[in-house]
Amino acid sequence: METATLIIVLVIALALFFDFTNGFHDTANAMATPIATGALKPKTAVLLAALLNLVGAFLSTEVAQTISGGIINEGDISVAIFPQIIFAGLIGAITWNMLTWLLGLPSSSSHALFGGLIGATIVGVSASAINFGVVMSKVILPAIIAPLTACIIAFTATKVAYAITRRYDSKPDGRDGFRVGQIFTSSLVALAHGTNDAQKTMGIITLLLISTGLQTSPEPQTWVIIACAVTIALGTYMGGWRIIRTLGKGLTDVKPAQGFAAESSTASTILASSALGFALSTTQVASGSVIGSGLGRRGSQVRWRTVGRIMIGWLLTLPAAGAVGGLAAFIVVAIPFWGIIIDAVLAVLIILGLFLRSRRDSVTAANAMSEVADSGRAVKVKRNPPPTRRQRAIAREEARVRAAQASAAKKAEKSAKAAERSARGPKNGGRP
Repeated sequence: METATLIIVLVIALALFFDFTNGFHDTANAMATPIATGALKPKTAVLLAALLNLVGAFLSTEVAQTISGGIINEGDISVAIFPQIIFAGLIGAITWNMLTWLLGLPSSSSHALFGGLIGATIVGVSASAINFGVVMSKVILPAIIAPLTACIIAFTATKVAYAITRRYDSKPDGRDGFRVGQIFTSSLVALAHGTNDAQKTMGIITLLLISTGLQTSPEPQTWVIIACAVTIALGTYMGGWRIIRTLGKGLTDVKPAQGFAAESSTASTILASSALGFALSTTQVASGSVIGSGLGRRGSQVRWRTVGRIMIGWLLTLPAAGAVGGLAAFIVVAIPFWGIIIDAVLAVLIILGLFLRSRRDSVTAANAMSEVADSGRAVKVKRNPPPTRRQRAIAREEARVRAAQASAAKKAEKSAKAAERSARGPKNGGRP
């Protein structure tokens, strides 16, 4: 009994850590465009996003009930092995989240979670334990439809915004008023993210409690809601600056009107899906909206190479997270107790390795948007470091050489003038 309790505690802790990675991985969904246009300072933006994620997590539990009561058929899995399966699935999701964060790819944390759980269940139990009908209707189809819908809405909204404000075309700051609107729309996206993504971890923990007989209803308990809300808010406050840089300047050069249209599209799509209980990828919706806004502004250029990299990441998310989750499940099934220890140690080593790798080219609030032309008001570009001792010595030597050359030039000029006066003297009747 003590071993079973320990496993449950470990799974809950790992689920909350996934919630934390979800927070910093998806901060860009709400705050990349307002940071890029200068509507909000970077640290102010992530603080606002964290607070609104916290609030949003308490507003609905429809998505949590979809996860805890649909994707996996709990009745087909024995109580003894179910916590290990969830543990393995979470390892797959976290590993993929960390890898895509390192690469700066705005991939779906939701699909990483679903992929990890599906892969772990197939390997640890069987494919019959997966409700593929629910996976298709509430995960895969929304993943295809939602980004396209958001792209079309953002494209249309951008066209309308520029048509209405056409008289400001000749004024560089004529559309700056959209920056104020961006604060509202980005806040709405952050709130929507809390209503959608925090619930996924609630659903996982609830699924664990149901499978172990500690709970019967698919409705998340109060302590689960609070824990998930606080954790995703903390993760959001950390700021996923690598992904913020990709969404803010990697896809297209975002102007205030574009940012307003993109955030409006993202918020409306996510809120509608949350109300319908769809476990939507907010990352895919946000990316689709930014692309649509880039297509909607005349003269704007969408960087299709970056779009291609992101789409490859989307396609790989489910199978890659599923493969890692399946491998982790194979280990825990083959070695029931020690398998969890081995999985945990390997996961820690992988996460630590990815984190240390990220330190080689650190991306922070100071440099995430330093190359965006219109973000000067909100983003302070990092100053050049002070010169080294060698650089100062070289500068002094160059100054000495320039001074010597200037002195020699002056002497030569004086000598030339003196020679010229001497040459003119006899002609003017002067003394030799």
